[in-house]
Amino acid sequence: MSGEVMDVERTSLPGIGLRHEFTTKQGRRLGVISHRTGRHDLVIYGKEDPGKRVVSVELTGEEANGLAELLETVHVVERLNDERRQVEDLVTEKIPVSAGSPYVGRPLGDTRARTRTGASIVAVVRRGKVIASPGPDFVFEAHDVVVVVGTGEGTAAVAGILANG
Repeated sequence: MSGEVMDVERTSLPGIGLRHEFTTKQGRRLGVISHRTGRHDLVIYGKEDPGKRVVSVELTGEEANGLAELLETVHVVERLNDERRQVEDLVTEKIPVSAGSPYVGRPLGDTRARTRTGASIVAVVRRGKVIASPGPDFVFEAHDVVVVVGTGEGTAAVAGILANG
Protein backbone atom coordinates (compact mmCIF):
# COMPACT_ATOMS: atom_id res chain seq x y z
CA MET A 1 0.00 0.00 0.00
CA SER A 2 1.29 3.41 -0.90
CA GLY A 3 -0.15 5.33 2.05
CA GLU A 4 -1.19 8.14 -0.29
CA VAL A 5 -4.39 10.05 0.43
CA MET A 6 -6.86 10.27 -2.44
CA ASP A 7 -9.00 13.38 -2.81
CA VAL A 8 -12.64 12.55 -3.43
CA GLU A 9 -14.95 15.40 -4.38
CA ARG A 10 -18.48 15.10 -3.02
CA THR A 11 -21.17 17.14 -4.76
CA SER A 12 -24.83 17.33 -3.81
CA LEU A 13 -27.13 16.99 -6.82
CA PRO A 14 -30.47 18.56 -5.79
CA GLY A 15 -33.38 16.28 -6.57
CA ILE A 16 -31.02 13.47 -7.64
CA GLY A 17 -28.61 12.49 -4.88
CA LEU A 18 -24.82 12.67 -4.50
CA ARG A 19 -21.86 12.54 -6.84
CA HIS A 20 -18.42 11.35 -5.69
CA GLU A 21 -15.51 11.85 -8.08
CA PHE A 22 -11.75 11.40 -8.06
CA THR A 23 -8.85 11.47 -10.50
CA THR A 24 -6.70 8.37 -10.95
CA LYS A 25 -2.92 8.43 -10.99
CA GLN A 26 -3.14 8.11 -14.81
CA GLY A 27 -5.25 11.27 -14.99
CA ARG A 28 -8.65 9.61 -15.62
CA ARG A 29 -11.61 11.08 -13.80
CA LEU A 30 -14.07 8.55 -12.32
CA GLY A 31 -17.29 9.10 -10.46
CA VAL A 32 -20.23 7.45 -8.82
CA ILE A 33 -23.63 9.10 -8.78
CA SER A 34 -25.80 7.76 -5.96
CA HIS A 35 -29.45 8.45 -6.72
CA ARG A 36 -32.09 8.83 -4.02
CA THR A 37 -33.88 5.88 -5.62
CA GLY A 38 -31.01 3.52 -4.72
CA ARG A 39 -29.65 3.38 -8.26
CA HIS A 40 -25.97 4.16 -8.84
CA ASP A 41 -24.18 5.30 -11.99
CA LEU A 42 -20.51 4.48 -12.45
CA VAL A 43 -19.13 7.25 -14.67
CA ILE A 44 -15.86 7.56 -16.59
CA TYR A 45 -15.03 11.00 -17.94
CA GLY A 46 -12.98 11.88 -21.03
CA LYS A 47 -9.24 12.23 -20.63
CA GLU A 48 -9.09 15.30 -22.88
CA ASP A 49 -12.36 16.79 -21.55
CA PRO A 50 -12.74 15.80 -17.88
CA GLY A 51 -16.27 17.24 -17.83
CA LYS A 52 -17.56 14.96 -20.61
CA ARG A 53 -18.92 11.51 -19.77
CA VAL A 54 -17.38 8.85 -21.99
CA VAL A 55 -19.01 5.86 -20.29
CA SER A 56 -21.87 5.63 -17.82
CA VAL A 57 -22.96 2.30 -16.38
CA GLU A 58 -26.21 2.09 -14.43
CA LEU A 59 -25.97 -0.18 -11.37
CA THR A 60 -28.68 -1.38 -9.02
CA GLY A 61 -27.99 -1.03 -5.30
CA GLU A 62 -27.10 -4.73 -5.17
CA GLU A 63 -24.70 -4.41 -8.12
CA ALA A 64 -23.05 -1.35 -6.55
CA ASN A 65 -22.58 -3.27 -3.29
CA GLY A 66 -21.15 -6.22 -5.23
CA LEU A 67 -18.67 -3.95 -7.00
CA ALA A 68 -17.67 -2.34 -3.69
CA GLU A 69 -17.15 -5.78 -2.14
CA LEU A 70 -15.11 -6.90 -5.13
CA LEU A 71 -12.87 -3.86 -4.82
CA GLU A 72 -12.55 -4.37 -1.06
CA THR A 73 -11.65 -8.03 -1.65
CA VAL A 74 -8.81 -6.90 -3.89
CA HIS A 75 -7.77 -4.40 -1.20
CA VAL A 76 -7.80 -7.08 1.55
CA VAL A 77 -5.71 -9.44 -0.57
CA GLU A 78 -3.25 -6.65 -1.41
CA ARG A 79 -3.01 -5.76 2.27
CA LEU A 80 -2.40 -9.40 3.21
CA ASN A 81 0.25 -9.71 0.49
CA ASP A 82 1.99 -6.57 1.78
CA GLU A 83 1.94 -7.94 5.33
CA ARG A 84 3.18 -11.33 4.14
CA ARG A 85 6.17 -9.66 2.49
CA GLN A 86 6.94 -7.83 5.73
CA VAL A 87 7.01 -10.90 7.97
CA GLU A 88 9.28 -13.80 7.07
CA ASP A 89 7.67 -17.26 7.22
CA LEU A 90 4.14 -15.81 7.18
CA VAL A 91 1.90 -17.24 4.47
CA THR A 92 -1.65 -16.64 3.36
CA GLU A 93 -3.64 -19.63 2.16
CA LYS A 94 -7.11 -19.95 0.67
CA ILE A 95 -8.68 -23.19 1.88
CA PRO A 96 -11.98 -24.44 0.44
CA VAL A 97 -14.55 -25.96 2.80
CA SER A 98 -15.74 -29.11 1.06
CA ALA A 99 -19.31 -30.36 1.31
CA GLY A 100 -17.93 -33.29 3.31
CA SER A 101 -16.19 -31.13 5.91
CA PRO A 102 -17.20 -31.94 9.49
CA TYR A 103 -17.53 -28.17 10.07
CA VAL A 104 -20.27 -27.47 7.49
CA GLY A 105 -23.15 -26.04 9.52
CA ARG A 106 -20.96 -25.52 12.58
CA PRO A 107 -19.41 -22.34 13.99
CA LEU A 108 -15.81 -21.32 13.46
CA GLY A 109 -15.20 -21.44 17.22
CA ASP A 110 -15.74 -25.21 17.18
CA THR A 111 -12.56 -25.62 15.08
CA ARG A 112 -10.36 -24.05 17.78
CA ALA A 113 -8.07 -23.43 14.77
CA ARG A 114 -6.01 -20.62 16.30
CA THR A 115 -5.49 -22.46 19.58
CA ARG A 116 -4.61 -25.72 17.84
CA THR A 117 -2.41 -24.31 15.04
CA GLY A 118 -1.38 -20.73 15.81
CA ALA A 119 -2.80 -19.71 12.40
CA SER A 120 -5.67 -17.22 12.09
CA ILE A 121 -8.78 -17.36 9.94
CA VAL A 122 -8.89 -13.73 8.77
CA ALA A 123 -11.69 -13.89 6.20
CA VAL A 124 -14.18 -16.18 4.48
CA VAL A 125 -15.27 -15.80 0.87
CA ARG A 126 -18.83 -16.97 0.33
CA ARG A 127 -20.47 -16.80 -3.12
CA GLY A 128 -18.03 -14.06 -4.14
CA LYS A 129 -18.56 -11.94 -1.01
CA VAL A 130 -15.87 -11.42 1.61
CA ILE A 131 -16.69 -11.78 5.28
CA ALA A 132 -13.70 -10.15 6.97
CA SER A 133 -12.66 -11.13 10.49
CA PRO A 134 -15.39 -13.72 11.11
CA GLY A 135 -16.13 -14.27 14.79
CA PRO A 136 -16.34 -17.57 16.65
CA ASP A 137 -20.10 -17.77 16.01
CA PHE A 138 -19.66 -17.58 12.20
CA VAL A 139 -21.24 -20.75 10.70
CA PHE A 140 -19.46 -22.44 7.80
CA GLU A 141 -21.25 -23.47 4.61
CA ALA A 142 -20.08 -25.92 1.96
CA HIS A 143 -17.93 -24.21 -0.69
CA ASP A 144 -16.86 -21.33 1.58
CA VAL A 145 -13.23 -20.39 0.99
CA VAL A 146 -11.36 -19.67 4.21
CA VAL A 147 -8.43 -17.22 4.14
CA VAL A 148 -5.84 -18.27 6.72
CA VAL A 149 -2.67 -16.43 7.80
CA GLY A 150 0.13 -18.16 9.67
CA THR A 151 3.18 -20.32 9.15
CA GLY A 152 3.11 -22.88 6.36
CA GLU A 153 2.77 -25.59 8.98
CA GLY A 154 -0.06 -23.75 10.77
CA THR A 155 -2.07 -23.06 7.62
CA ALA A 156 -1.66 -26.69 6.52
CA ALA A 157 -2.92 -27.78 9.93
CA VAL A 158 -6.03 -25.58 9.52
CA ALA A 159 -6.66 -27.21 6.13
CA GLY A 160 -6.46 -30.58 7.85
CA ILE A 161 -8.87 -29.51 10.58
CA LEU A 162 -11.41 -28.22 8.04
CA ALA A 163 -11.13 -31.42 5.99
CA ASN A 164 -10.99 -34.02 8.76
CA GLY A 165 -11.94 -32.46 12.08
